[in-house]
Amino acid sequence: MRRRVGVIGVGMSKFGKRDDVSVRELSWEAIREAFQDAGITQRDVDLVVAGSTAYRGVELYPAPPVSEYSSLTGKSPIRVEAACATGSAAAFTAINSIASGMVDLVLAVGFDKMTEVDTQTSLAIGGRGGNYEWEFHMYGTTFPAYYALYATRHMAVYGTTEEDMALASVKAHKYASMNEKAHLRNRVTVEDVLKSRVISWPIKLLDSSPISDGAAAVVFASEEKIRELKIDTPVWIEGMGYGSDTSSIARRGEWTSLRAARDAANMAYAQSRRSPRDVEYATVHDCFTIAEIMAYEDLGFAERGRGAILLREGQTERGGKVAVNLFGGLKAKGHPLGATGLSMIYEVTKQLREEAGPVQQQFKNYVALTHNVGGTGHYAYVSILSR
Repeated sequence: MRRRVGVIGVGMSKFGKRDDVSVRELSWEAIREAFQDAGITQRDVDLVVAGSTAYRGVELYPAPPVSEYSSLTGKSPIRVEAACATGSAAAFTAINSIASGMVDLVLAVGFDKMTEVDTQTSLAIGGRGGNYEWEFHMYGTTFPAYYALYATRHMAVYGTTEEDMALASVKAHKYASMNEKAHLRNRVTVEDVLKSRVISWPIKLLDSSPISDGAAAVVFASEEKIRELKIDTPVWIEGMGYGSDTSSIARRGEWTSLRAARDAANMAYAQSRRSPRDVEYATVHDCFTIAEIMAYEDLGFAERGRGAILLREGQTERGGKVAVNLFGGLKAKGHPLGATGLSMIYEVTKQLREEAGPVQQQFKNYVALTHNVGGTGHYAYVSILSR
């Protein structure tokens, strides 16, 4: 019953502090653009999968009001959540609903309004994203502290430096400055990053992604529906892998890599019959700068401990060995949890269709990858897409 699935429409709101809209209006920005891109209307949709963490917003059960506002009532029976990988969980559910033969056309929409609580409350909510009793309650561990643990271990084992991590931030801000939908559009230098306020050493303010509001939407369709709609340039899902890990990071036994991401990548490569060498463009989960370096290694773009070399040599810049996060990444584009995974598919689709404007990567084989991590490796999804 396995059927081929493609992307036929993508949409994304502007990310940032969006006090000008409700979560319903924010989501409609992305949905409307995705519908226009695909050339469809609400009548064409068989199923809606909504992805939202909702823990920081006034709407604790946001899928019904979002669906109602977008005239999709009756087609939205499910909301999914996988922390920072919620958008990819929505995509995974949508893709498999089509691949199974149950439906032909699915809208996956991810959204969150993260700024409706203050920063301290947001950090406290995030600290409950792993093991509440033994990490947040007993030790007050929040997400910057989690990634600081990974950073210090990576530095101790492999010699990675604060300057290496700063390079990831500089790259993210450079490309976000060219993305009109990005949250942070200011350019920064290595010195700016190193001098920014320490959050949890060695993680500093400019090593960290912002707290953002945003929405992203993707229209997926079966190969048969794509032919029926006469879509000229679908982006095909070649493979989608997943992984997960223990709630407590103390039980994992290593702190320089994310097993869930490695497992997800291996599954995606096997399904697609691709290897890291085939990937020409990637979006990676750079919630903190050390996460981008670890992602290079977990995805096989670099050997363990050598991810920082890709940054030093510019190999992940536009035109490099594998271009990464040319829309600004989570670090500067923004990281509204429910939207992030689908915004990655939005970005990859724009790149593969050669619609990325000033940050367009040059392709030979038109193969791209998305890498989305939930929590500190509690969940992970990796997708391989092609045109």
